Amino acid sequence: MNNKPYKRVLLKLSGEALMGNDSFGINRSTISNITSEISKVFDLGIEIAIVIGGGNIFRGVAPGAQGMDRATADYMGMMATIMNALALQDSLKCIGVDARVQSALNIDQVVEPYIRPKALRYLEEGKIVIFAAGTGNPFFTTDTAAALRGAEIGAEIVLKATKVDGIYSSDPKKDPSATKYSNICFDEVIVRRIEVMDATAFALCRDHNLPINVFSIYKENALKRVVSGENEGTLVHI
Repeated sequence: MNNKPYKRVLLKLSGEALMGNDSFGINRSTISNITSEISKVFDLGIEIAIVIGGGNIFRGVAPGAQGMDRATADYMGMMATIMNALALQDSLKCIGVDARVQSALNIDQVVEPYIRPKALRYLEEGKIVIFAAGTGNPFFTTDTAAALRGAEIGAEIVLKATKVDGIYSSDPKKDPSATKYSNICFDEVIVRRIEVMDATAFALCRDHNLPINVFSIYKENALKRVVSGENEGTLVHI
């Protein structure tokens, strides 16, 4: 297990994390708190890339998307991630953190396309890179995009930011006796079908020996403790 600070990390941030207590959309106070936590890590000199989901935006149109072709709905979800990425970039800018958005879908008037060498250069220059639009392909989740981009940029770990502070033996909201794992191996997570990330993302990280840490983005300084190599959340490893 790592007990040293990481140098380059990939943060997977769900769209739902931006909602706060709202039913959908972006809660300004919540996104400000999240960017504050990110800035604490940025100030340590750690290179940060972020993959963001779009569930909070898409949730507002989900009733109208029922029965829609899956590929079409997935493309709508990808565009929702671009909206979230722009909101996150703006929130970071407001606190003096330089961030760039790269999209797997080409919308040149709004964001630049994903180009791996340019993303690496931004990280080396001390900028945060936000990856939007998932992998650019339907049927693949933003969790899988996080695993893919993490491998592509040479991240040392994927940080899965959630509303809970780790992986439990059962749903802690329904089962008060649920126990939290401090660490668990990829094979066990896949066999037991633990749904904190999809199986494709877990398998991709396992195949590239890319550990995952599941933690609560709402817990103050939790992100900072994770990247500093402290025991926080649940570590998924080979």
